[in-house]
Amino acid sequence: MTRSIDRDNQRFKEIVRGKVRGNLKKYITHGEILGRKGRETVSIPVPSIDIPRFRHGDKGSGGVGQGEGDQGQPIGKGQGDQDGQGQAGDQPGSHIREAELTIEELAQMLGEELKLPAIQPKGQNTIRAVKTKYNSIRQTGPDSLRHFKRTYKRALRRLIASNTYDPYKPMVVPTREDERFRSWTDTPLPQANAAVIYIMDVSGSMTDDQKEIVRTESFWIDTWLKSQYDGMQRRYIVHDTVAHEVDEDTFYRVRESGGTRISSAYVKTKEVIERDFPPADWNIYIFQFSDGDNWGEDNTTCQKLLVNDFLPICNLFCYGQVESPYGSGDYLKELRKIAPQFENLVLSEIKDKDGIYESIRTFLGQGK
Repeated sequence: MTRSIDRDNQRFKEIVRGKVRGNLKKYITHGEILGRKGRETVSIPVPSIDIPRFRHGDKGSGGVGQGEGDQGQPIGKGQGDQDGQGQAGDQPGSHIREAELTIEELAQMLGEELKLPAIQPKGQNTIRAVKTKYNSIRQTGPDSLRHFKRTYKRALRRLIASNTYDPYKPMVVPTREDERFRSWTDTPLPQANAAVIYIMDVSGSMTDDQKEIVRTESFWIDTWLKSQYDGMQRRYIVHDTVAHEVDEDTFYRVRESGGTRISSAYVKTKEVIERDFPPADWNIYIFQFSDGDNWGEDNTTCQKLLVNDFLPICNLFCYGQVESPYGSGDYLKELRKIAPQFENLVLSEIKDKDGIYESIRTFLGQGK
């Protein structure tokens, strides 16, 4: 039987999640969650929730509808309160509440709010690896798995119980009934079958604001894809004129400058795929972000790499162009020339933080 307090607690949690869901777009576009990510949960600041209650005036102050005052004027003590004035008191003020949600809950909210379709994976998405763990004892088994300690204890216990054990001649000879053997269980493990590669332009024309947009959008893309696959591998590449493979922490913190040669990132991405992710076995996603400022003659090289090496093997190749006061934005124009020929080439123009929301919908709304 469910207690009343448990029902009230569950209802309160639903109200808090409703607050988060109602403000999800704000959290997505302004990156309020990024710095609050824990191992399994995320803490999100939500406005305090007021519980309705009656407030009584002083005794003898008048009946209902009686007394001095104009219509709409606040009544009771504290009317005309002014912020920042007055003396110290002993009454609590309003506070911001931290709501803890799991990454899975956030992914579900994101999918519902953006109406994202479930992804239809390709390749070996149903393969399961098996992990063998010796975690139990049986009465039968091969001699190679005999558990000596358990067997000896059983034999000793039998001798003591039958009053045949001689402590002065402590000879313990196990019988077949005393023998115990180690046993195992097979635990199916999901085979990691999604490979996600994030590419970020960190050249001098990309300001800190543009990089923050990239990192915020990457976080939410990651959240959704992890909810769609049992296992997922990620790689991170940053580039100016030269590309480097980095870890997740570096990707979210790096500050660099210099010129731009996008083809260097494509060459590095090709190396990563050939090394780690055979296309026949992996669902490959590439998310590239840049301000579109590329060395002019490099655009032709980039298109060749895209058409010949990436688009034939990727579930999605997504290019998000972040508007920068210093970037030319020409690369997006070049990609638009070939985009109609490839369904898995998805382009998005992100003018500011408010554009993150629609960019995620553009990238993930095809269910690939």
